[in-house]
Amino acid sequence: MATVLAADFVAGLIHWLEDAYVREDTPLIGKRIARPNIVHHHYPRYMVRHSWWQTSWDLMLVSAALVIAAWFAGLLTWEVWLFAILSANANELHKWEHRTRKENGWLISFLQDIRLLQTARHHARHHTDPKESHFCTITNFLNPVLDGAHFWGGLEWLLARTIGLVRREDTSIRGHGPGPEWLLEYRR
Repeated sequence: MATVLAADFVAGLIHWLEDAYVREDTPLIGKRIARPNIVHHHYPRYMVRHSWWQTSWDLMLVSAALVIAAWFAGLLTWEVWLFAILSANANELHKWEHRTRKENGWLISFLQDIRLLQTARHHARHHTDPKESHFCTITNFLNPVLDGAHFWGGLEWLLARTIGLVRREDTSIRGHGPGPEWLLEYRR
């Protein structure tokens, strides 16, 4: 269970970093990560149109690097494998939270029903304004703990006070503007 929660936390941390700080002009990752993230917040179901590779290639590469590093260090265990598999598929699991029960099929729906995987209802709170909570997407367990402790807000406060890093504007929040003009092409 600790390995699953660790993967959920890391996925949540990455999700939070993307939502809070990655901008389109961020070097190397801006266009590849910020743009799909902005689209996702304006049109949450848009991601279900994409293949596993389109939504998970970056996580798969990082997870593969982790497995290779653990192998070279002589630390490759089943826990590392489980962490890597869950981490590589965090966006796919996230995608399941935006699909219907029919799209997910009986097995995924069953795993969500018994709360082994995060439910759509739980994840929907992330897409509720002001969109500052529920960043973990693998289980239903960590979000109440982290959000109850104001973990993400505290981390943002710390980053703002220590290095001046300010959360980016989320135009998908009501009253924060229509979003970038290029977003219109995703309205279909």
